[in-house]
Amino acid sequence: MQDWDDAFANMAHVEGSDALPGIWAARAASYRENTPNIDLDIAYGSSERERFDLVHPEAEAQGLVVFVHGGFWMRLDKSYWTNLAEGARANGWAVCIPSYTLTPDVRISEITQQIGGAIAVAAQKIAGPIRLVGHSAGGHLVTRMICEDSPLPESVAKRIVHTFSLSGLHDLRPLLHTKMNETLCLDGAEATRESAVLHEPRNAHRLTAWVGGGERPEFIRQSKLLAMMWEGLDCDTSVFVEGEHNHFTVLDGLLDPTSPLCRSLLG
Repeated sequence: MQDWDDAFANMAHVEGSDALPGIWAARAASYRENTPNIDLDIAYGSSERERFDLVHPEAEAQGLVVFVHGGFWMRLDKSYWTNLAEGARANGWAVCIPSYTLTPDVRISEITQQIGGAIAVAAQKIAGPIRLVGHSAGGHLVTRMICEDSPLPESVAKRIVHTFSLSGLHDLRPLLHTKMNETLCLDGAEATRESAVLHEPRNAHRLTAWVGGGERPEFIRQSKLLAMMWEGLDCDTSVFVEGEHNHFTVLDGLLDPTSPLCRSLLG
């Protein structure tokens, strides 16, 4: 029988991972201190965590990139990730990085609605095409934006030209068998409703599922599964397994404006 707790245990399989949140927070704080033209804590809703930061490029933005963080919908916030805007910012894109309310204070389906609200507000501030990128649980949230029941208004949805799921979770049903579901509070109906692999894609969006070759096999399976399912629904899909990257080093490509990951995201 599959050990589903181990299947999703990224930190347990990466040496020194306990120190990573502190490292991420310090790097992001340094980036905010040394990068001009960042608007902090823009409200997109009424709750305390419904806030996003907006990193502007030096010239007029080519469009908007939205980065949605992971943490299994129950950890972290936007303050850990500001420096990940650099690759897109250096290529002339504005980057929105939202926080969202965490479980168990809200359900995952409510977080989906919140991210839709964040994108809609950011889209009012930055003109042009929109590219979505989300890591881990954030990969789930950005792919839910391009499902047929997306919370986005059509005026925003039609501006999305690429959705990039980075080590994303697209089938939430296995999480029902994990200890973390004591915090996630998923039931069968919500796990089914929130699984992008069980939805049809909205419009003709382009989807990339990108995952590290050194990740837990379940994350590789989920990336391949989404691409396989949506390819059969006439979605422009691709899947890429990058080298030996683990669940955390796979993020490094967002820092480098010339990296293969950044080039793929920005097309």
